[in-house]
Amino acid sequence: MDNSEFRKQAHKFVDWMADYLEHVEDYPVKSTARPGEITAQIPDSAPATGENMDDIFQDFQNIILPGMTHWQHPGFMAYFPANASPPSVLAEMLTSTLAAQCMSWQTSPAATELEERMMDWLRQLTGLPEEFVGCIQDTASTATLAALLCARERLHKFATNHSGLSIAGTHTTYASAEVHSSVDKAVRIAGLGSDNLRKITVDENFAMNPEDLEHAIESDLNAGCIPTCVVVTLGSTSLSAIDPLRKIGEICQKYKIWLHVDAAWAGSALVLPEFRWMIDGIDLADSLVFNPHKWLLTQFDCSAFFVRDKAALIQTFEILPEYLKTREGDRVNNYRDWGIQLGRRFRALKLWFVLRSYGQEGLQNHLRKHIGFCQDLARKVEDHREFELLAPHPLALFCFRYKPEGLDKEELDLANERLLEKINDSGKLYLTQTRINGQYALRFVSGSPTTEQRHIDEAWALIQNIALTVTTK
Repeated sequence: MDNSEFRKQAHKFVDWMADYLEHVEDYPVKSTARPGEITAQIPDSAPATGENMDDIFQDFQNIILPGMTHWQHPGFMAYFPANASPPSVLAEMLTSTLAAQCMSWQTSPAATELEERMMDWLRQLTGLPEEFVGCIQDTASTATLAALLCARERLHKFATNHSGLSIAGTHTTYASAEVHSSVDKAVRIAGLGSDNLRKITVDENFAMNPEDLEHAIESDLNAGCIPTCVVVTLGSTSLSAIDPLRKIGEICQKYKIWLHVDAAWAGSALVLPEFRWMIDGIDLADSLVFNPHKWLLTQFDCSAFFVRDKAALIQTFEILPEYLKTREGDRVNNYRDWGIQLGRRFRALKLWFVLRSYGQEGLQNHLRKHIGFCQDLARKVEDHREFELLAPHPLALFCFRYKPEGLDKEELDLANERLLEKINDSGKLYLTQTRINGQYALRFVSGSPTTEQRHIDEAWALIQNIALTVTTK
C-alpha cells in the first residue's frame, strides 16, 4: 500500500470510527455469535497474493463486527468498563503510526519522560504520597506479579533471582477471600505456590479481617514459613469491597511484610477527594496499582503501578546485556527494568491526551456521574419488594438478585440465572454474575462515557420486565 492509498483508506476508516462511536448504541451490546461461527467464515490459510483493502474492510464489517461485544455501548454494565474516550482513541492512532518500542530512554526519550510526568500527575490527582514513583504496565495482573516478585527478592536480598527458590523455604502470601484471581495466578508464576496463598476471612462488609490476618501470619511463622506479601483489595471485583488499609498496614509493618494495594478499578475514584478515605494508611504500603483503562477514560491497556522503593524494583528486574547498554546510564529511567516486559508500548501518550482534554474537573464529573447513577438505582432496587441488594455498594457497582416470594434457594438461583441470560440475550444490556454468601447475584456496573440517565432508567425497566418471565412457580 503506497502513501496515497493509505491516506484514502485512513480517511474512510476515521469516518467509520466516528460513525461507530456515534451509533454504538444501535448494536447489540453482547455478541450473538455462536462458537465457531466466525472461524467458519475465515479461510483455512492465508491468501497467496495480496487482497484489496476495500474487500478486507468489507469483511471486517460483515464477519468481525457481528462477533464483537461492544464495550463502549451505553448498556455495557458487565465486568468493569474499559473506557475509550475520543482523545484516547486519537492518541492511540498516533501511537500506532509512530510504532515506537519504548523499552529505554534512548529508544524514545519523549516516551520515557512523558511517562515519568504522567505517573506524577496521576500520583497528585489521586493523593498518593510524594515518595511513590512508578511506570505504566499493561494490566493490574502484571503489576501485581511485579510487586510479588519484588517482595520475594527484597526479602532474600535479591539472591533468589540467581539461586532459585529451592533453598528459600515456604513463602506465604495473604489476601482477602474476595481477592482477584490475578493474585492466585501471580503466586503460581512467582513460584510461591497457590497452596501457600492464604485467603483471609471477611467481615459483614466483605472486607478482610485484620485479626484473622495476624493469626494466619503467626501460625505460618510458627510452622517455619516465610510471610512474604499481603495484598489489600480496594474495590473487589465481585462486589467492590474495601479492605481496611491502615490496620493491615500496621500488621505488615510489625512483621516486615511487603504490602501491595490492588485498586485496579476503584483506584480511579481517588481522583475524588471524598473517596480518599479508601487510602487511609497508604503511607504504610509498598506498592499500589490502579487501571486508568477501566474508569478514567483511557484506552486499554494502561495500568498505573506505583512503588515506594524504586531501587528494589529495578534490582528485581534489571538485566543488562551488552546490546542493551546505553551511555546515559542511571541518569535516566529505563522502564524495561521496572517490570517483566522488555518491549513496551508508548502508553503515556493517550494518558496525556486524556488528562489534558478532560482536566481534573472533567474526570471528577465523569466519576461522580456514574457513582450517582449506581447509588440512585441501588436505592430503587432496595425499595422494590421483589428485589434485594446483597452487599454494600460504596461506588459505581452494586450486586442484587430477584427474590419473588415462594421460591427456595435453588429456585431463586435458577430464576436469577435465567434472568441474567435473558437480559444479555436482549442485546440492550449486558450484566455479569457472582456469588455472595452462596447466593447467585447479578452485578451492575456503570462507567461507559456513552451512558446517560436514560440508559440507566431503560436498564431498570428491562430488568423488571424480564424478571416477570423467569420464575419457576
